[in-house]
Amino acid sequence: MSAIKQSWTAASEYLSLMVRRPTPLQYAALCYRRRADKAEILLITSRGTGRWILPKGWAMKKESEPGTAAQEAYEEAGVVGNIDPTALGTFEFDKWVHGMPVPCTVQVYPLEVERLEDDYPEKDQRQRKWFSVEEAAGKVDEPQLQDLIKSFCP
Repeated sequence: MSAIKQSWTAASEYLSLMVRRPTPLQYAALCYRRRADKAEILLITSRGTGRWILPKGWAMKKESEPGTAAQEAYEEAGVVGNIDPTALGTFEFDKWVHGMPVPCTVQVYPLEVERLEDDYPEKDQRQRKWFSVEEAAGKVDEPQLQDLIKSFCP
């Protein structure tokens, strides 16, 4: 198959996928702790690019939406705490699949951190770090997520 035909086939499949499917939805935890009169936000690095992000993932069959966010926070950052059942808001980003962007919507739930485990499933794949609200907003790439973090007041 020629390179042009391969590119055309990939583009056609991508467009077909984009037209037929609703925007994929993920669930994230905005992990925070209170320090004196200020909140601090826990960010983790993505596995692929090392960007600072929130722990997030796809829906889990046996978990509620906030339960999924809490489970992802544990798996990706070792977080144990109390998840708020009410979403703080949403943000959008492009997830790259086979070299093409797929728009995703992420529903964000605040999670007050009680403790951080030293041993958790993805500890060797990611870094985690506490930031002030202002610093955390400046570390993430997505403008809508920046706004959500800036407006967060536990």
